[in-house]
Amino acid sequence: MKTILVPVEHHEDARLTLDLAAATAERFQSVIEGFALQVPPLAGIGWDPASVAMIHSAEWDHRQAMAEARSLFARVMGEHGLAMGEAGTGESDGPRAIWNEATMAGDGFLGSYGRVFDLTVVGQPRANGSSITTLESALFDSGGPILLAPPKPVASLAETVVIAWNGSSETARTIGFAKPFIRDAKRVVVLADDGALGDRPSGELVQRRLRRNGIAAELKLLSDKRIRSGEAILEEASVLGCDLLVKGAYTQSRLRQMIFGGATNHILDHAGMPVILAH
Repeated sequence: MKTILVPVEHHEDARLTLDLAAATAERFQSVIEGFALQVPPLAGIGWDPASVAMIHSAEWDHRQAMAEARSLFARVMGEHGLAMGEAGTGESDGPRAIWNEATMAGDGFLGSYGRVFDLTVVGQPRANGSSITTLESALFDSGGPILLAPPKPVASLAETVVIAWNGSSETARTIGFAKPFIRDAKRVVVLADDGALGDRPSGELVQRRLRRNGIAAELKLLSDKRIRSGEAILEEASVLGCDLLVKGAYTQSRLRQMIFGGATNHILDHAGMPVILAH
């Protein structure tokens, strides 16, 4: 986790996302790169189909928005003791922060640029917070993991890691990405429902994998297929004192989850702890 990308947004949760990114950088001596996540101007169309008026209020002044985003980024990084360095300074012996001057950098830039980072940190989608499209761009387009910041301050990070194992390739991939967090944790617990996995590997085999990597993981078996319930996963994680949940994202199809609901959607909406996700 030596390279971290974080979009700086203009809403009440932006500070929480930056705090989590900075805490991660402190933990792994990483370099954080921030940029202003811009939203293009809206077009107002009147009764006359030929008339299109662009909104020019300060809210859509991109230069002002970028300056405010950079100021917030520098302030939070400074409060965490991260030195600011210009783009292209190269490797650092300690955690550092770099500002990217990308203009009109939207969700497409986030997903594409995220491919050259170890981790992308985004906020939990909320009505007055981050957009679900921002999260999905990072999740589906970057090719790597995302760290989801909950909409409240995080007191600790990855002291107790809980892995929600459902036998899927997405979760197996997420475990691999999350290995630095898992290896550094004081306690690791694998949640699994081995009775419903069929021919997929059991939670016991995940526990064996981690132990062979020098990680003394515990195994907790759930009943009644509760591992497929986002509500049950969050309930178990909370009881265990989890401060980092590891979960494969959209192990069922995204369309199915939009229609019928699913564990990933519930966790995105309700997680009270940081979550590392990959697809």
